[in-house]
Amino acid sequence: MLPELPPPVNKWDAAMRVFERIIVLFLMVLLMLVTTVAALELGWMLVKDLATTRELLLDREELLQLFGFFLLVLVGVELLTALKFYVRSGIVQVEVVLEVALTAIAQKVIVLDATKATGVSLLGEAAIILALAVAYWATHAVRLRRHAALAGAS
Repeated sequence: MLPELPPPVNKWDAAMRVFERIIVLFLMVLLMLVTTVAALELGWMLVKDLATTRELLLDREELLQLFGFFLLVLVGVELLTALKFYVRSGIVQVEVVLEVALTAIAQKVIVLDATKATGVSLLGEAAIILALAVAYWATHAVRLRRHAALAGAS
């Protein structure tokens, strides 16, 4: 069950909620367009790569590029889920935001050309992945404890 938002205190508060909702809905429409274009581009890339390859196997670079695009589409879908939840409840779901961030950094790592990356940039990306993973684990553990506490109180 989602928590209810408190009623607006004044007209300014109500106007801000309407403004936020309009902006988020506009962002959702734009994100749907971008995600659709990315999915179509992914499909086109796959058809083109398979049509130009004599064998059924793609080379490593083509596969990495396809996986990168696939994860890019997945990031768009996850962002839509987060925005949809925000529109319905008025709450930013931290776990979903962290999932999107982890997926985005995974996409970056998959398409990364390790021969052109510096050691410092690789360490930086590793630190980001570790921080996001720890943050996700912590928020997930807190949510599980809350549900267990609520179930025990019933």
